[in-house]
Amino acid sequence: MKIGFIGLGNMGAPMAVNLANAGHEVTGFDLTAPCPDGVTKASDAASTAQNADAVITMLPNGDILRAVADQIIPVMQQGAVLLDCSTVDVESARAVAAQAEAAGLLAADAPVSGGVGGAQAGTLTFMAGGSEAAFEKVAPLFDVMGQKAVHCGPSGNGQAAKICNNMILGVTMIATCEAFALADKLGLDRQKMFDVVSTSSGYSWTMNAYCPAPDVGPQSPADNDYQPGFAAELMLKDLRLSQQAAKAVDADTPMGQSATDLYQSFVEQEGGKGKDFSAMLPRFVSRERG
Repeated sequence: MKIGFIGLGNMGAPMAVNLANAGHEVTGFDLTAPCPDGVTKASDAASTAQNADAVITMLPNGDILRAVADQIIPVMQQGAVLLDCSTVDVESARAVAAQAEAAGLLAADAPVSGGVGGAQAGTLTFMAGGSEAAFEKVAPLFDVMGQKAVHCGPSGNGQAAKICNNMILGVTMIATCEAFALADKLGLDRQKMFDVVSTSSGYSWTMNAYCPAPDVGPQSPADNDYQPGFAAELMLKDLRLSQQAAKAVDADTPMGQSATDLYQSFVEQEGGKGKDFSAMLPRFVSRERG
């Protein structure tokens, strides 16, 4: 396939490289990031999209996605697919999809899980919204860039799945960190706590696969001074998106809101920016009950 790729940052660049290595003809554009080897550099977003069978976007937020869509949709060929892999608000995803479909294009929103490591290894998980036809057309690309793709329903449902998943992740990480901090003050050894909880009803991904306590459980960012696998500011972004969506549909998400507030304080006031989202553990350990 001829593929245009817009957004060649930490996630987009390795995704584009994997597509090129699989034999696809990839043209890329980014305002600031360099174009990786194997990807042909375009002069602007519009030229990236011309004559492409698929255009993939990996962008920071919904406003930028809408702006890029305005530039590329008018020049895309009929029947091509616009595949947005950014994590953005549901409203923007649905608005761009409607704009694309009105222009005779296919559209899918497919945010990812798996981080930079997954992008490099081609083991991402895609949560896709859009028509069945759009999903089928890009399915071979998902096979190159990831290990799993789930069609979650119509446009915007990929974003909905992503923010619901990450709301659970944020809330669960906070609970896991709180429990370790409490265990410390109760004199319970962290390894003993892990041995119990990881095989009991407290089992969770944040405990068993991404333990926030150093030298406990499998290797995780906690064992590397909390250098980010998934940065706290990105968790904050996703939690804010979850609460924006909850407000739009009048959903009651008190735990999601509490997690948002805690990560906002951690990132913006407590030095958490640039650290992994599991660095909430030393944050809780260092605080006294107020």
